[in-house]
Amino acid sequence: MSKDTEIDMEEVKLNEVDLEKQPMTGDSPAPAGEKNGSVKLKVPDDDVTFTGLSKEELMKVAGTPGWVRTRWVLLVLFWLGWVGMLAGAIVIIVQAPRCKPIPETNWWNEGPLYQVPSTEAFSDGMKGLEARLDHLNQMKVKGLVLGPIHTVQEDVPNSLDLKVIRRDHGNLDEFKAVLEKAKKKGISVVLDLTPNYNGADDWFAGKNPEIGEKLMEAAEYWIKLGVDGIKVPDLSFASGLNEWPKLREVVQGNRTDDTKKRALIGVVEGAQATEVSKLLNTTGVDLILSNLLSSNDDGVERIKDVDTLHSEQSSVGWGLGASKLEHLSKVATSPDLRRLYQLLLFTLPGIPVFTYGDEIGLPPRNGTKFTKMIWDMDEDNSALDDAAKADWTERNKLRSWFKSLSDLRGKERSLLHGDYYSLNSSGTSLAFLRMWDQSERYVTAVNWGAKTTELKLTLPPTEGVVLPETAKVKMSTDENLALDSSVSLDTITLGPEKAVILQFPFTS
Repeated sequence: MSKDTEIDMEEVKLNEVDLEKQPMTGDSPAPAGEKNGSVKLKVPDDDVTFTGLSKEELMKVAGTPGWVRTRWVLLVLFWLGWVGMLAGAIVIIVQAPRCKPIPETNWWNEGPLYQVPSTEAFSDGMKGLEARLDHLNQMKVKGLVLGPIHTVQEDVPNSLDLKVIRRDHGNLDEFKAVLEKAKKKGISVVLDLTPNYNGADDWFAGKNPEIGEKLMEAAEYWIKLGVDGIKVPDLSFASGLNEWPKLREVVQGNRTDDTKKRALIGVVEGAQATEVSKLLNTTGVDLILSNLLSSNDDGVERIKDVDTLHSEQSSVGWGLGASKLEHLSKVATSPDLRRLYQLLLFTLPGIPVFTYGDEIGLPPRNGTKFTKMIWDMDEDNSALDDAAKADWTERNKLRSWFKSLSDLRGKERSLLHGDYYSLNSSGTSLAFLRMWDQSERYVTAVNWGAKTTELKLTLPPTEGVVLPETAKVKMSTDENLALDSSVSLDTITLGPEKAVILQFPFTS
């Protein structure tokens, strides 16, 4: 390399050094206090992590007197707290009111019984009945009392065949189909075996040994086919038959806790409440149906009958004409009265029993011919004239009222099997209390008279039973007692042919 070249390279190095000495802020002058070419860096502080005590250090501390005392104090406090909570729970359990044991009930106690004496009038025969079981299920019906459907000539004992279905009612296969579907719907089927049902006397006016034998054999036949019960007329007469013990054994025999019980139902006409009670206890029937309500419309007498029979409510059926297979509308001649008596039957201590069509106010039968059931409730009414449309509307409203009452009774223990206390009675009105243990309580008040009445509610001194000052309106036919409104339980004012159910809660 020549000397000149070495000089040039030296100048290049000097120039590079000069550039390195230039400030790094561009063309602007360097800030005061900073040397040309200096770089300012921020060094982060070192992170400090707490690692706690080591195992060896902990072991040294754990054995010190201070920590030993602390651990013992915490342990004692824990167990004192635990024992305290246990003692508190025991005190609460001991002092809490005992739940009353549920009484033994059967299927006939769980919902209304529905009588269909004529399948031809109700559903155009047995085949139509199968299709109408859905309607009964909607009404929360638990028992279908069917018939009589057997063959017999009026007042001719020798023509009686209790095991053969009359042709206008259907045939055996159709009957079996009804039994099968009813079972799926949770509806029990009872067969009415009234021997001479179209004649002058149910038993052909006399103790005919052949009739008793036929009755016992027919009951056995139908029970084996799957029938859930047998109904007989004139219980006083029937229970005197020589075959009565055998009939009871056929219907009620082989009962165990895990099998469904079959019901033996007896009808009583014209008997006083004390006689009904005696028959119930001496004949061994499961359910007795009387005409007590329809035979006397005096409220004082009606409440006396209920007072006599309420303790046997699981075996007492209440109806208004049901014992004679008559429609409720024969006695309840107005829409308000039909609602009133439906409400009364669903809240009395016992089993409500209806005849087909009572849920819609079907008119009473004319003579021996049963009224044809009306099935237009779910049909379009636009083509009807005003009068027919009004009737259609009333039938639907009454059916809805019936369903609401049946729903209420089915879910409330106070109404299903609750205790009963009379609160008031007069010639045209009555009131009573239904309650069960810690369930909701209900007061029923009805006035079937033609004038407004005041019912002063008086509860006889009863241990553990107190009426509150007010109650809530649960269901009402009186426009002055609005739903969910509060009503004084001192005195209730009810308009003519009006009824109300009041509700109040249990208080300890």
